[in-house]
Amino acid sequence: MPGDALTQVFAALADPVRRDMVARLAVADATVNELAEPYAMTVQAVSKHVKVLQTAGLVSRSRDAQRRPVHLEAEVLDLMTTWIERYRLLAEERFRRLDDVLADLPDDVEPLPPA
Repeated sequence: MPGDALTQVFAALADPVRRDMVARLAVADATVNELAEPYAMTVQAVSKHVKVLQTAGLVSRSRDAQRRPVHLEAEVLDLMTTWIERYRLLAEERFRRLDDVLADLPDDVEPLPPA
């Protein structure tokens, strides 16, 4: 199940408009109308983007009197960070081992001519 959630989060963030919305929501909650302001698209189109983010668990909606703010669910970003960090550490370890192998090679070896 975590893999499915991770797939949905990465798929939701594949779109640059949704990434921008997440960046803006990291600063402050906003309504769909407020989120729509900088884009040359309808409020309905922005609402569909918000729905994709909501389905992925990246945002939630609440009611504050007449206002319906969209709120970033930062814990979901922790899921991504954990996944990315695991593979970053593995890659760093591989590069460290390669560095060790290269450091053990003699410096005065002539390269082989091309075949």
